[in-house]
Amino acid sequence: MAAGSGFAFLGVALGAFGTHALRERISAESLQIWQTGVQYQLVHSLALVLVGIVAGQIDSKWIRLSGWLFFYGILIFSCSLYILALSGIRWFGAITPLGGLCFLAAWAMLAWAAARPKKSA
Repeated sequence: MAAGSGFAFLGVALGAFGTHALRERISAESLQIWQTGVQYQLVHSLALVLVGIVAGQIDSKWIRLSGWLFFYGILIFSCSLYILALSGIRWFGAITPLGGLCFLAAWAMLAWAAARPKKSA
């Protein structure tokens, strides 16, 4: 929950930074790339908070793995887009799909954990 909350805080700050400080400094295309990074960061920050809440109630390696995948997905996906938007170095865009794969795997692990039969006490 702490990581998700921290990423959400940074997402709001980075969104505001993009809107107010970068608007006149980078191209419209780069600003859109920046905003995509912010959007995915915020959505998956909330997912990470959810995973933290669920992990406190259910002990599951799949839920824990989901949390780590959301964490690394945010770092890889969003940060690669921020660097791409600011630097214009196109090969950073080649890293972004690895973060997307982390997000997909995280959602799959969360779904798997939810679909598994629950052990009775």
